[in-house]
Amino acid sequence: MSRTDATRRRLFEATLRLVGTRGMVGLTVDEIAAEAGVAKGTVYYNFGSKDGLIDALLRYGVDVLAFRLSDAGDGDARTTLSRLVEGMLDFFAEYPTFAQLLVSELWRTPSQWQATLSLLRERITALIRAQFQRLADSGGLPSGVRVATAASALFGTVLVVALDWQVFTPDQTRDEVRDNVLGLIQGLREG
Repeated sequence: MSRTDATRRRLFEATLRLVGTRGMVGLTVDEIAAEAGVAKGTVYYNFGSKDGLIDALLRYGVDVLAFRLSDAGDGDARTTLSRLVEGMLDFFAEYPTFAQLLVSELWRTPSQWQATLSLLRERITALIRAQFQRLADSGGLPSGVRVATAASALFGTVLVVALDWQVFTPDQTRDEVRDNVLGLIQGLREG
């Protein structure tokens, strides 16, 4: 990892820590720089502004998530969907503040990061949509269920369930949470 990459990562981690403890509202470049242990100018040099930092942080997080989901495998669609759910749960367990940031910014209107978030949401749901399309092609989706809607529903469900798990039911294991999400999907399909 280059020195620039290491600095950027430190700034991302510092931003996530601060967002997790106090939220985005009123968060300043001075606070982010101090938390990261760098000069304020480092933020401006690397990102141009706080908004540029947040935009890059969102892109970085989704890159990490997409990489993990792209490795879900080429097995049967149901196994791959299970791996997708596991991958999302693992990612959001490792980066719970990123999940908070996504939820708060995805649904905040207007958001200065709306264009970035739309692209990032599309990137993740496209990975999920491909698996739902495989299910649909094999007759595994109920008639009338749109693949795009199913993909969005799974992403949104896992995102919110992961936050709920981290905040309200941390005693559950990842496998219990995964089995509940998959059980819900399976139960609706059979119902």
